[in-house]
Amino acid sequence: MSIKFENELGTIVLESDVIATIAGHSALQSYGIVGMASKNTKEGIFELLKLDYITKGILVNIEDNDVSIDLNVILEYGMQIEVVAQNIVDNVKYNIKQFTGLDVDHVNVIVQGVRVD
Repeated sequence: MSIKFENELGTIVLESDVIATIAGHSALQSYGIVGMASKNTKEGIFELLKLDYITKGILVNIEDNDVSIDLNVILEYGMQIEVVAQNIVDNVKYNIKQFTGLDVDHVNVIVQGVRVD
């Protein structure tokens, strides 16, 4: 999936992986998040993704230039989940708007686990 911007100089194509990368790095800037999660389909277990693979925990949906993002995250134990999730949503929407000019309609934060040290 991609979004196309056209102007008098040509066309810009923005792939969903670019949006996912921006969203992942924006989410990781939020206080209380440990990282992105990916589901191991064999065992149904969620695992913490390394920085190089954070987009595997992110699903970007683009329909008629409406953008929605699902983020699978692991949070730090003892944090208020609602506050951390709202902070993630705000960071993701702000950074995507700043870098691409796109307005994100929905950011869904799916908490897959809590890390206890």
